[in-house]
Amino acid sequence: MVTGSAGHLGEALVRVLRDGGYEVTGIDVRPSPCTTVTGSVADRGVVRDCLAGAAAVLHAATLHKPHVGSHGKQAFVDTNVTGTLTLLEEAVAAGVGSFVFTSTTSAFGRALTPRAGEPAAWITEDVTPRPRNIYGVTKTAAEDLCELVHAEHGLPVVVLRAARFFPEGDDSDEVRAAYPDGCVKANEYLYRRADVADVADAHLRAMDRAARIGFGKYIISATTPFTPADLAGLRDDAPAVVRRLFPDYEAEYARRGWRMFPSIGRVYVNARARSDLGWSPRYDFRAVLDAVKAGQDPRSPLAQAIGAKGYHDRPTGVYTS
Repeated sequence: MVTGSAGHLGEALVRVLRDGGYEVTGIDVRPSPCTTVTGSVADRGVVRDCLAGAAAVLHAATLHKPHVGSHGKQAFVDTNVTGTLTLLEEAVAAGVGSFVFTSTTSAFGRALTPRAGEPAAWITEDVTPRPRNIYGVTKTAAEDLCELVHAEHGLPVVVLRAARFFPEGDDSDEVRAAYPDGCVKANEYLYRRADVADVADAHLRAMDRAARIGFGKYIISATTPFTPADLAGLRDDAPAVVRRLFPDYEAEYARRGWRMFPSIGRVYVNARARSDLGWSPRYDFRAVLDAVKAGQDPRSPLAQAIGAKGYHDRPTGVYTS
């Protein structure tokens, strides 16, 4: 069972699972080619029917950060908290063998922003979340529910805190005005972005290994080229650090009129996910740089096939569908 099947990640999961020979039930509040049942994850009757005979749940349905300005806090609680609890309880009742919950690196919130004069933050699973909005609050609450249900009922649950993988432009007016979209995304592969194909692969690996893991939380992001020794330099002069690691990047950036961010404030570390899940993400800054140098689309074929979906069905800023 895949929740949020009409969404960007949900569609990716349904496509990959079907290609792998799995029988998939997709549930979403919006109809789509990947949606089998149109309904809410907070509707217990709908969830119970969808879970009949299911071996695994991949729970990607959520209200996202872009919905903070268009939906009230109660809507976030209803979908992200109540919906997750409903799925967990019904998964236990149905005897589901593994449950994968799609969380977000936004859960770290204020922990992502170092104070003035401090080096960039090295973000691992050991960093304590400090949510900055209702999206982060409800996602961390849902993570806690996952851990509670595992402790009480033994349901194998893996939480994946995914970095940004959406194709829409940056939500910052300042960033969009200063940098071409392709440049922003290429820069982010150094520290906080992933391709949806790699994110989907992490979910399938988590599904397969959930029983032996029991309960775990993992950061899902492209493999960073940086080490803790780079953190001070990243905050003070990120282009110099990138130049040392990728001497060929400046010429290609100059040819395209791109610029590296002058400062990078945090770095997501995926080492634990690679180790525990046996996950090997394919798309990183080196892969993106090589692709653009060759005149190729740096996105995976899966990302290209899915395209952009948006988050709203009416004019709502940069994330409008």
